[in-house]
Amino acid sequence: MDLAEEAHWPREVLDRDYNARASVEPDVFEDAMRRYRALSETARERAAGVTDLVYDQFSSQTIDLYGIGGEPRPVFLFIHGGYWRALSKEDSAFMAPALARQGIATAVVDYRLAPAVGLTEIVREVRAAAAFLHREGAAYGIDPSRIFVGGSSAGGHLTGTILSGGWHDDFGVPGDLVKGAFPVSGLFHLAPIARSFVQEWISLSEEEVTRLSPAENLPSIGCPIVVAYAEGEPAGFARQSETYHGLWQEKGFDGSLLAIPGRNHFDVILDLADEKSVLFERLVGLIRDGAA
Repeated sequence: MDLAEEAHWPREVLDRDYNARASVEPDVFEDAMRRYRALSETARERAAGVTDLVYDQFSSQTIDLYGIGGEPRPVFLFIHGGYWRALSKEDSAFMAPALARQGIATAVVDYRLAPAVGLTEIVREVRAAAAFLHREGAAYGIDPSRIFVGGSSAGGHLTGTILSGGWHDDFGVPGDLVKGAFPVSGLFHLAPIARSFVQEWISLSEEEVTRLSPAENLPSIGCPIVVAYAEGEPAGFARQSETYHGLWQEKGFDGSLLAIPGRNHFDVILDLADEKSVLFERLVGLIRDGAA
């Protein structure tokens, strides 16, 4: 479907379809938030790394690297969600120990949050983080030719903006910087978001809706991607994932769609900490295939 057409739907429908918090009971949400932080704290203890590296001098934002050492490794850059206004890298390292056991490094990134900054700046910052890994990663045991990126919810949107075309020359990086991507529960067209309750803090202009929507800015050079979402997602998130996957395939790029049963918008991403989960196995497979 054309996600831009959703902008003409009634406000109450959009608010319902994009309200992730309302899709679960309060205790389910709170438990997921606790697990994000607790598992990430454990990861920092168990996965060797370097923390608080400044990746962007303008914003002074930082990135943490885990699972590094020895031969240069492929890296998974994870971008947290929180509807662009919550969470941090301190909640986002839970997959690092499991990936390290597979010979894969993990990078978790902070970016400034809305409404203190707008989405244009947030997108610039995460692109700067990807460019930092390409430029400086080798000094930390990362192979700059094997960068993979993924994220959850708003982080899925930001993953899409790194996949988008048109920004690489400004950062001095190649168009094929990303060798594979793994957006989970992502948002790929911002038109319905700008007509929903989220606009109260994200304040998107019409120009930003077009320029910052991954569905409107598909690259000329594609890479393999897995677009994943939970079967318990609110309807809007499911539509966004299904539509973006279809657009990616229409461009002739390698992509697959993955719906995870028994999971909701908040706990699905925690499967990346479980080496036996389908989500983890698909991520490792994407990285191994892309790194070969």
